[in-house]
Amino acid sequence: MIQRSWKIGGLALLGYVLCMIFFVPLGPGLLEFTSTGSAGHVQDQDRKVTVYALTGFGTHWTESPDQLTVVLRHGTQLASLPLIETLDATHVLVGMDLPYTVPSKSWDVLVTHPVDGTLLLENGVFLQDRFIDEQTKWANPEIAEYPAELPFHFPYQPQILETIRNLMLHVPMWFTMFLLMGISFVASIRQLSTAHDLHQDTKAEASVQIGLLFGALGLVTGSLWARYTWGAWWVDDPQLNGALVTVLVYAGYLVLRATIQNIRLRARLSSVYNLFAFVILIILLMVLPRFSESLHPGKGGNPGFNSYDLDSSLRAVFYPAVLGWMMLGTWMYHVRLKASSIERKLRQLQ
Repeated sequence: MIQRSWKIGGLALLGYVLCMIFFVPLGPGLLEFTSTGSAGHVQDQDRKVTVYALTGFGTHWTESPDQLTVVLRHGTQLASLPLIETLDATHVLVGMDLPYTVPSKSWDVLVTHPVDGTLLLENGVFLQDRFIDEQTKWANPEIAEYPAELPFHFPYQPQILETIRNLMLHVPMWFTMFLLMGISFVASIRQLSTAHDLHQDTKAEASVQIGLLFGALGLVTGSLWARYTWGAWWVDDPQLNGALVTVLVYAGYLVLRATIQNIRLRARLSSVYNLFAFVILIILLMVLPRFSESLHPGKGGNPGFNSYDLDSSLRAVFYPAVLGWMMLGTWMYHVRLKASSIERKLRQLQ
């Protein structure tokens, strides 16, 4: 009864996760702020300004357009930009009429709106035609800030956009592989201490087989993510290379088993190999990437997900995803273990 309950629970968790992945929308954000190379007039005024185009993602700027505020920010310095025209929900034209002398050439772009709340585009504009005087001080305008009135959504990140959903697929695959290879590691230790009992060897083999499946899925989802965020299916990254080498090392474990006919010798040699394979997994995936440059979050000085976008909405899906995929992997391991035990008994009867 307990076994059936955790299986049903695992499937329920994965069903919940998949529904959230495909149906939860991405929150609003800012894509770019670029000069149009033209001049225009501010609404209801006779001021001529340089026109800039602001592009949003999933924004609602046609709702209450008169309450949309666009601001440039550098440190504590603020400069409000006049609105020229709201083209649609994700595109507006604003005017640039800053003085010739400014405290910095690089500015963040802030947008406040009653529906979207406050949005930020870091280093969104670079003013090449201005004179820099860091001592310049302006009278900062009062900016109205609004709490976002949005339904449940995933956070917007400018580099990964919609592919943030892959977080609930790619990362749990590696968590599940770690779990299964850990089971195999323990089984190999027990096999070496009790050489007469081959059941531990069967456990080690079954967990590696299922663990390799999740490792392969981790490589596939990682390659897809790399293609859409880094522009290539594979890059020279220590985390990616380490993951591939780890999968190949464990594939070598299965090759080794297939080349040895003596059952007890196979169990002993493959157990020793498996211990070294797990140590290699720890070194390549957990140790070396932290001491080398890497594109992965949390490695090589890059911020981890926890520090910038694993907010409450992502946690509500990510943690169940990790637990659900681990439960599925454990279930598959038990099924494979039963099948291997039956195959061994049938061979003994022949």
